[in-house]
Amino acid sequence: MISSSELRKGIVIELDNKLYQVIGYQHIKMKRTALARVKLRDIRDGHTIEQTFQNTEKFVRARLDYRNMQYLYNDGNLYYFMDEENFEQTSLNKDQLGNATDYLKEGMSLQISSYKDELVGVELPITVELEVTETGPSFKGDTATAGTKPATLGTGVTIQVPMFVNKGDVIKVDTRNGSYLERVS
Repeated sequence: MISSSELRKGIVIELDNKLYQVIGYQHIKMKRTALARVKLRDIRDGHTIEQTFQNTEKFVRARLDYRNMQYLYNDGNLYYFMDEENFEQTSLNKDQLGNATDYLKEGMSLQISSYKDELVGVELPITVELEVTETGPSFKGDTATAGTKPATLGTGVTIQVPMFVNKGDVIKVDTRNGSYLERVS
């Protein structure tokens, strides 16, 4: 058990039979009591909620297990992964992965989280390298500060890139916010 005063960013708790990860915490001092305003992300569904708790409230701390897995392929709504230790294959559906499907590349290694032998999500690397499959033309003299244009990547996601990026270029993308970082080749 963990009290609301012990909650910190990154801790996973069980609340109303759901798993939530703390993504924001604010301690509020009132005249006679202290409150904790907590922003929580539902691990299974991906949505976020904000709740306020008394300092004396207790929660069950959930311990997630992480396994290194390799992404193999997708078949419609199912995405298949292979455990890098025992080569066992498992699948997750698109709802469980959320926006992680925008950055999955065949053969990439990542961590799959599980709770009580139930797969609940995926931890992407912070950056991935993806090929630009479609974008508008670039012109001589375009620089990094001249503006941006939309580009579709090999996984199907569209992001904003600098004007000098061309079709066929490989770029580095931040998976946390989907932003362009740099051109690799």
